[in-house]
Amino acid sequence: MDLLGPIHDILVIFLGSVLILGGLGVVLLPNPVFSAFSLGCILFCISLLYILSNSSFVAAAQLLIYVGAINILILFAVMFMNGSEDSGFWTIGDGITSLVCTSIFFSLITTIPDTSWYGIIWTTRSNQIIEQDLINNVQQIGIHLSIDFYLPFELISIILLISLIGAITMARQ
Repeated sequence: MDLLGPIHDILVIFLGSVLILGGLGVVLLPNPVFSAFSLGCILFCISLLYILSNSSFVAAAQLLIYVGAINILILFAVMFMNGSEDSGFWTIGDGITSLVCTSIFFSLITTIPDTSWYGIIWTTRSNQIIEQDLINNVQQIGIHLSIDFYLPFELISIILLISLIGAITMARQ
């Protein structure tokens, strides 16, 4: 998507802040259903970032696979869980997890400013070339899915159908 520089920067900053708030929501919200919805918001914002970087096929795959399938699966798993009793006290595992997360956070805070980001080259091409490349790439993916990967694609769909039937059976009991 070819946007003016300031508009592109504002959208990237906005989506980055939504990603940070969504990540905090996944970790800090006590209700697991709300955490799963927050994860869906994160995955949706990542697909919007892919659209901003002219990767529309990756954005569509992100929406279909992660938001449409994985997050719905997580929501089903959360809804089928029995509500566990939380004692309210920190366990040893909670302390270790918070220590690891805090150390990763501070290592990222110290590493990001020292990294040279000027090696990343953003190339821009005309819209015709981008659209032609996209059409060729989508055609190649369609050819590979319908010829080379037809059997694995159908087997995966059958496995997903069986797991959906199993989840419905478990929910009915």
